[in-house]
Amino acid sequence: MRKLLGALALLVVSVQVRAGIPATPVMTLYAFNGPVEVPYYSAERFRPGDPGAPIGTLAQGTSLIPCLVIRDGAPLTDASGTPYVGFEVVVDPRRAGPEARARFLAAIERRKGLEVENHHCEAGVRGVIDVRQLYAMEKAPFFTPPPDGRPGAVSPAASSQLDRIVRDFHASSECARANARLSGRRGALERAWEDYLARRRGELPLTTLARAKHLDYTLRTALFEGHHARGCNAYGACERNIVALTIRNRAVGQCPRHIGCTFPGDFQGVASKVSQYNIWDEFLTQISGLTACYLRPDLADEPRFAKLQAMYAQSVGDVERILYGDDDDLRAVFPGTDLAKLKRVRHYYHAPAMGKCFPDHPRVEYMSGAIARSGDDFALIANTRIEVGETVGTGYRFKQFRFDELEARDRTWVEDRYPGFVVDGRKVSLRAPSDCRPYGIPAGCRLDDSIGRYRKIPHWADAGEPLEIRCRVIDRGSDCDRDGDGVIARVGGACDREMRPVSGVR
Repeated sequence: MRKLLGALALLVVSVQVRAGIPATPVMTLYAFNGPVEVPYYSAERFRPGDPGAPIGTLAQGTSLIPCLVIRDGAPLTDASGTPYVGFEVVVDPRRAGPEARARFLAAIERRKGLEVENHHCEAGVRGVIDVRQLYAMEKAPFFTPPPDGRPGAVSPAASSQLDRIVRDFHASSECARANARLSGRRGALERAWEDYLARRRGELPLTTLARAKHLDYTLRTALFEGHHARGCNAYGACERNIVALTIRNRAVGQCPRHIGCTFPGDFQGVASKVSQYNIWDEFLTQISGLTACYLRPDLADEPRFAKLQAMYAQSVGDVERILYGDDDDLRAVFPGTDLAKLKRVRHYYHAPAMGKCFPDHPRVEYMSGAIARSGDDFALIANTRIEVGETVGTGYRFKQFRFDELEARDRTWVEDRYPGFVVDGRKVSLRAPSDCRPYGIPAGCRLDDSIGRYRKIPHWADAGEPLEIRCRVIDRGSDCDRDGDGVIARVGGACDREMRPVSGVR
């Protein structure tokens, strides 16, 4: 009897260990610059290769918890094995209000560390969606804090008439309406400016009002394309000036329509073209303060907004000169750089934004969506990297490949979080990563011998010569808390592996 009880105890323990796979995470519907509404399909009518007619749509930025609909003993997939997953919506951006942020973060926290036996859906799931459109993100919906009735800080004196108009717009009811909802913020900001200009028409020349609008769009883009952690240090200020320079150069001269320019000097159109400056993407505007009224005086006591306001104040004078000044202004803002080369700068290459790759790990692969099986249990392996192990039947054993982006390098490790599961072999290629370079840096740029990370580089990043640009700026430090000294900052842009100033390129 004692031996029998011991055997049963071992069986219970083995079942408990076997059951411990990670629950599916909260995932977000995201296709860069994709359609705002994405269809989903009937789980009941779904057939491999033919999902049928859509039964509804989800909006870009929808966060949800995916699961596997099991029919006839197998999950629903297309003919290539890509899962179509059921879902429970956490946040629908079409209806969400400020409370959505807390709801999203609470769902993220509940799923962390949660272990389950499998990823099967409960009964009653009606819709399924292609899992390749879902990503495990932890960026919560963003809403500007509502006014709390306090007077707030005293607004600093505007540096120019255009600056004064921009600040007045940020404090206006029109700007506030642009951020009342989570979805459609890019279009809402455009309508807010139109309404504001219509209200102030007759008070100031239309050209002046329009220039203020273009200045606002350019500064929003420069602030959010740059690295917020740099704050008001010399490098960050120079980086923002270079982003403004790329916008100026795209809207002056050739003014091609495919990059958003509809007339010479259309800085708004160029700066907010999603395909060119991806921070204006529908989902990204939902999780950032890009369209927020961040210059509101009552927000000056909030650390996040105080820093944005200081960065804006540091850059607005330079950016106005870049957009509306002459050649002498360009020379003054960017001293020591050939003027003809300055006017040709249309790209600011930002290496950390490139895709991640791991050439030193030849059996590591990214899974956009696959099924793993152990007996009658199925697991969803999506938006994650795995280390491919031994072949088992038509699939592979695998371990989860993890990494942290530390300051100097990527730290990598593997975890056996799906013991006993075999991933669908159709989703494993065992091909070496292509276009995988140290930190995504183009050929011809300065590198040292310490390679701590790799990035996949887009082909356009090789276009043109690497150029070091000098900016005359006021250095107020990363925390924007210094009075500041006038310095010459040097930004290599495409060629600095650590994204720090370089003394030269070869």
